[in-house]
Amino acid sequence: METKLTLRMDENVIERAKIYARNHKISLSKMIESYINSLTETTDNSNEIKISELVESISGVIQVPNDFDDKNEYRNYLDEKYK
Repeated sequence: METKLTLRMDENVIERAKIYARNHKISLSKMIESYINSLTETTDNSNEIKISELVESISGVIQVPNDFDDKNEYRNYLDEKYK
């Protein structure tokens, strides 16, 4: 069941939210509902990690080679950064 809710917010926040929602092709109401749901949702298993819809939607976009060594890459990055 859906119910109407009135919120009061800074108008600049509202405008930015409208732009964000438009750019992501989602209604402002659905965006706020998803956010509140993600804050308040509980899982039966406390060890289970809940993956947000946004993360699920971008999963698999970047293909990482099987032999990718993230620790080595990070070490190289820091070496270059602090030369």
